[in-house]
Amino acid sequence: MEINGKKVLLCDCEGTMTLDGRAIARALGGGECVPNTQLCRAQIANAESALKGKLPVLIACTQEAPLFLETHAGIERASDISFVNVRERAGWSRDGAKASPKIAALLAEAALDLAPATSVTMKSAGVLLVLGRDETAIAAAKKLAGRLSPTVVLSGRAEEIPAPALMDVPIFRGKVKSASGHLGAFRVEVENFAPAKPSSRRFLAFADAAGGSVSECDLILDLRDEAVLFPGGEKRDGYFRPDPGSPAQVADALLRLADMTGTFEKPRYIAYDGAICAHSRSQKIGCRRCLDVCPTGATAPEGDGIHYDPYVCAGCGLCAAVCPTGAAAYQLPAGDGIYERLRILFGTYFKAGGKAPVLLAHTHGKGGEMLDALARFDDGLPARVVPFALNQSTQIGLDFLFAALAYGAARIVVLLTPDRDQNAEAFAREVTLAETVMAGLGYGETRVLIVETADPEVLAKALDTLDPAAGAKPSEFKIMGRKRQAMTPALVHLHANAPKPVDILALPAGAPFGAIRVDIAGCTLCLSCVGACPANALKDNPKEKPQLSFIEANCVQCGLCVATCPEKVITLQPRLSFLPAARVHQVIKEEEPFHCIRCNKPFGTRASIERVSAKLKAHPMFAGAGQLDRLKMCDNCRVIAMTEDETHPFAGAPRPMVRTTEDYLREREDLRRMAKADMEAKGLVPKPDLGPKPGKKS
Repeated sequence: MEINGKKVLLCDCEGTMTLDGRAIARALGGGECVPNTQLCRAQIANAESALKGKLPVLIACTQEAPLFLETHAGIERASDISFVNVRERAGWSRDGAKASPKIAALLAEAALDLAPATSVTMKSAGVLLVLGRDETAIAAAKKLAGRLSPTVVLSGRAEEIPAPALMDVPIFRGKVKSASGHLGAFRVEVENFAPAKPSSRRFLAFADAAGGSVSECDLILDLRDEAVLFPGGEKRDGYFRPDPGSPAQVADALLRLADMTGTFEKPRYIAYDGAICAHSRSQKIGCRRCLDVCPTGATAPEGDGIHYDPYVCAGCGLCAAVCPTGAAAYQLPAGDGIYERLRILFGTYFKAGGKAPVLLAHTHGKGGEMLDALARFDDGLPARVVPFALNQSTQIGLDFLFAALAYGAARIVVLLTPDRDQNAEAFAREVTLAETVMAGLGYGETRVLIVETADPEVLAKALDTLDPAAGAKPSEFKIMGRKRQAMTPALVHLHANAPKPVDILALPAGAPFGAIRVDIAGCTLCLSCVGACPANALKDNPKEKPQLSFIEANCVQCGLCVATCPEKVITLQPRLSFLPAARVHQVIKEEEPFHCIRCNKPFGTRASIERVSAKLKAHPMFAGAGQLDRLKMCDNCRVIAMTEDETHPFAGAPRPMVRTTEDYLREREDLRRMAKADMEAKGLVPKPDLGPKPGKKS
């Protein structure tokens, strides 16, 4: 069977799965599907034959991937190979016989060609800084001395630390003042820094403190049992902080540290577009969502935008989940890949006859292990529960949730494990907002829910007790673009097929949808709000008369217009409007431009000129005759009027008229006409000039 230009090999794993090859083939349209029975053993020749072909090979087995990769390595010019798990995700289940739609959907999703994420490179030469309080740190450094280059800095009491008989690692005393950096580029400031004395006899003795010092290292082993050096320290690459009282944790850290030399690739999780960032404009703060939720400190203000440190980012995706504009976009997969996965997954599921699917969003790691445990030791996943693996469950936001619901998901279950980020409450607020929208449209409660557990049985119970109500009519449109562009078609579809559609849905404060209210009487059309709006929700009309218009579909309720407005006449109104008028610019206020009283050139607005004139009427600077009129002149006329004012310190004599060649020629002609007219008046007619007479020199 072929899917998307890939050769697909299915196996019923020695008859432990019921695979309906005909139903799967019909759904995928990839030709005949004949499942193998023991592809990894007796029928390995089938895999070898496929790998020798021209098409990439997709094998529906992950358990035996090492064996297939070994086979792949032994074939010269073998085709590309990839794997997908349909056994633990679908086949090994009490509903396995009814899982053909889900198996077809998983195969179609796995056959997609998605753009890979870009990466950053980190290099470690093995320079290790060991921080500790006692001999535990020294012992750890000695164990790593053969593989790394350790240095020990102790902060405990020297008289309680036995002096080593062999000083094979440098030992110092000091207190960590600050730390920054990442794997391969750490910088640690140490105060009261002092080296160990070589004459230390029973206990370590140190020289007098020489002030502060800076350690630049590739790796850090923190055994101090004190405050963590970095926010979200366990997520900082190259920073190890086991419990010094747990020999097992220390041994595990040493084992991992021993291999931490060389070059390491790390995905660039976030793509940032500062042009649509709603953080700040002209030092006015609007949105702070990504700054508030980042658990590792990878985000920081930078001018009017945000600086994302890809070396510090741990990939939790919370910033992308809560970003209202899509300025922060998660890149695993890159681009629009996540929407395409949803579209193909649900499209194939419904084409194969599936009904009322429940999308189970989980992580590749611990979430996948829980699904494996369900399949191996319990009843497996129900046939209508379709798993969707993510790098992090918290990477998805409103755009993903609305897209999945628009594609036909009856329910969305997001699996979080108890060791999640503490800042994931922000993600829970996004889920609550999606629930509010779905309930407001009449779809009912628990369309989107979070299950937080590490117990497979608790997950199984939560899935079994879900109401099997159907979702919205499945859509087939392709979602592309940034977050706002992705949400718009999904919301339009959900509203069009809602059981109880409403035109306007009230939302809680902080929601990234809404309108603005403007006090028309107080607005002077200064248009400062237009320049501050990062989402192009506010717009002026520079070619015609002064005008302020607003498109509600673009507004993210960042509040920059409120903070920027000098008249303080703008307030936010969180809501979700499904009216067609919300997707086009609506004029809020317009008026005729003010005309310069000197040259009649249009400039500014009448309201702003009159407001400024009224405020400055009593100001001493404008007390003189005609002084206030300058405010009613354009920029050019205002300068001319100032230089013509004799009382102005920069006034000068009247400028002489500039004379050109045309002026002189015109005056000469005028003089000739005047002379001719005078002669004619006196009866004198000038003789015509006939030129020189013949035979005479002129």
